[in-house]
Amino acid sequence: MEAIQPKTNILVVDDTPGNLRILMQLLQEQGYHVRPAPNGTHALSSAQKEPPDLILLDIMMPDMDGYEVCRRLKADERTRDIPIIFISALDEGLDKAAAFSSGGVDYVTKPFQSEELFARVRTHLDLYQLRQTLQQKNSTLQQQNVELDAFAHTVAHNLQNPLSVIMGYAQFLHQNATALSMQELAIIGEASHNSAQKAIDIVENLLLLASIRKEEVSLEPLDMAKIIEQVESRLNNLILKSDATLVLPQSWPTALGYGPWVEEVWTNYVSNALKYGGQPPRLEFGATFQSEGSIRFWVQDNGPGLTPEEQAVLFTEFTRLRKVEIKGHGLGLSIVRRIMDKLGGQAGVESEPGRGSRFFLTLRAN
Repeated sequence: MEAIQPKTNILVVDDTPGNLRILMQLLQEQGYHVRPAPNGTHALSSAQKEPPDLILLDIMMPDMDGYEVCRRLKADERTRDIPIIFISALDEGLDKAAAFSSGGVDYVTKPFQSEELFARVRTHLDLYQLRQTLQQKNSTLQQQNVELDAFAHTVAHNLQNPLSVIMGYAQFLHQNATALSMQELAIIGEASHNSAQKAIDIVENLLLLASIRKEEVSLEPLDMAKIIEQVESRLNNLILKSDATLVLPQSWPTALGYGPWVEEVWTNYVSNALKYGGQPPRLEFGATFQSEGSIRFWVQDNGPGLTPEEQAVLFTEFTRLRKVEIKGHGLGLSIVRRIMDKLGGQAGVESEPGRGSRFFLTLRAN
């Protein structure tokens, strides 16, 4: 006999104590968790309070017959998907049409043949679990399609501005190239380069999101000091240009994560703090142990801070319409949230207007 998955929950409904006792004993010996119900009213209450994985339901009961119990269960959103196997004595006669039309999936007859009972129970539990898995995957796929549609709209919207700038300058150069001075050409070249870089950043975010969605990564101990060094190297020009001060701890605690993705989170946080923080920016880094065995890593800036309304939409999923637009805190932070969800951590911000912002990520301690 194959092993039964733990915590498989079966509700047995029968008004005859002897039958109830026999069914419970047979099923418990196979490793199932079995709950008894002596009548239809008790069965409805029990199933609605704690939906089982399968119900064995006697047909002939005095207060409410099995067909009516089944119809009520199928009419309730909480219990409609639970497979119901009817129990019928050979001398009672089974109305198969009524059994299946009321929502039953199968039937067994008394006296019970244990092997037949086990086979039918096992088959319908397997089918139920398969349906649950398929429904979950379908729901996930639908949600991903909604997110993909919204993300495509967001990318198109964000690409429109830098590409329009490039196209505008290209058209202007085509019409006026010979009349422009070297200084004017240099200004146009720099503006076009900046717009092209914005477009490239958006495309790189799209590629990053694609990798996050499809990749399964292993969590390993992180060398956070090395990760921050790599972030500083990537943002070196911006750090120098903004005359920023970075205050780092002498040492970092060790957490579990995936280095390349954690580096992307830090890069987003630090880049935003450098661009939209104080003048000049001052960034203080740190880490705090949490009571539940995780570590909160953070960076505090000296910028203008954020209102509660702004904080509420910072890490939201991609949406077509957003009432609050926050400079520099759009596409990237949505991806940050997705990264931290995939790593089993959290991303967030603590901020008050006029007192700067503290962006954080939490990871499990090593």
